[in-house]
Amino acid sequence: MPVRTNLLRNAARRAKRTPANPVIRGIGVAVPENSILQHEAADVAADLIASEERSKRAIATLYRRSGVASRHCVIIEPAIEGQPMTQNFFERRTSPTDGGPSTGQRMALYEQSATRLAVAASRDAIAESGLAAEQITHIVSATCTGFSAPGFDLGLIDQLSLSRGVQRTQVGFMGCHAGLNALRVGQAYCKADLQANVLVCATEICSLHFQYSEQPQTIVSNALFADGAAAVVLSPGCAERLACGDGDAWRLADHASFVVPNSADLMSWRIGDHGFEMTLSPRLPDLIAESLAPWVDGWLAKHRLARTDIGSWAIHPGGRRILAAAAESLELTPEQIAPSEQILRDFGNMSSPTVLFILRELQRRQAKLPAVMLAFGPGITIEAALVQ
Repeated sequence: MPVRTNLLRNAARRAKRTPANPVIRGIGVAVPENSILQHEAADVAADLIASEERSKRAIATLYRRSGVASRHCVIIEPAIEGQPMTQNFFERRTSPTDGGPSTGQRMALYEQSATRLAVAASRDAIAESGLAAEQITHIVSATCTGFSAPGFDLGLIDQLSLSRGVQRTQVGFMGCHAGLNALRVGQAYCKADLQANVLVCATEICSLHFQYSEQPQTIVSNALFADGAAAVVLSPGCAERLACGDGDAWRLADHASFVVPNSADLMSWRIGDHGFEMTLSPRLPDLIAESLAPWVDGWLAKHRLARTDIGSWAIHPGGRRILAAAAESLELTPEQIAPSEQILRDFGNMSSPTVLFILRELQRRQAKLPAVMLAFGPGITIEAALVQ
């Protein structure tokens, strides 16, 4: 009988340690110190690339319609009293073939800037988690705007006093949805190892890739993108919530991915001689409007959920039209997309960290759960996460 009792007790202990949905223990965000108002950014862009007055007017119009009010960028210089914000990294185009700074010059500034933002966001996320830095067992980093080795993940180890044995994984060059890809990797680590504490950090320096082109879609890209970093600390959940003390915590319940057929030519992100070059088709919003709802409905049905069951939405604002297309497809109200609109307005599109900024805003608002996170990137790929 004693042997049987001990076996039952051990089984009960194991049940309490059964992996459940990982807990979001902390979120931190960071942006460069200096920002620029959108009308000032339009003036800077026109001064750099506009060849005639008509082009200046087109730049002003597209920047005004972007849904962005201000952006934080590492290239922005501190303001001089009474003067608008400006920068000195990019110089005025000298000929139709002038592409501005080389990719090497842009990568040198990326290497200087990315670690600083990543450290700031990660420090706040770890502090909010209540963990000691040395308790972090894994780093999952995401970036698509720069390459260097060692990367900013090594900077996190050095500057945050993380364990020298922390395990590192990088999600590279996946674009705006990479923050969700990184969360998926973090979730997998938590489910595989009950002792894991995973730091997920997405960091982008998009402003380095300003393109010297008067093509409308390039101007739209120039008008949207900004710099920022976001970090999330994940820890394993357990089946017995009260025993673990995490009953009110937000949890990553599921992830899903869908590559829209015949869409590869609508968005691309390629390395050029003068920075990374984006292709952004005006057909993209229409494709999202057509494809999004049927796929989301099928995914939610696997969890016995419908769109009407979702308490809040964190939709990556790839741009004003893309956000509107997603809202139209999913039949969302203005209130439901307000957090996404706010992040776009105040920070611009920061690529992979953006949806994590929105998740943090939902937590700040004490938004209703479950929540759905959505982001879009080259492929065209739709990435989703369910938070409960």
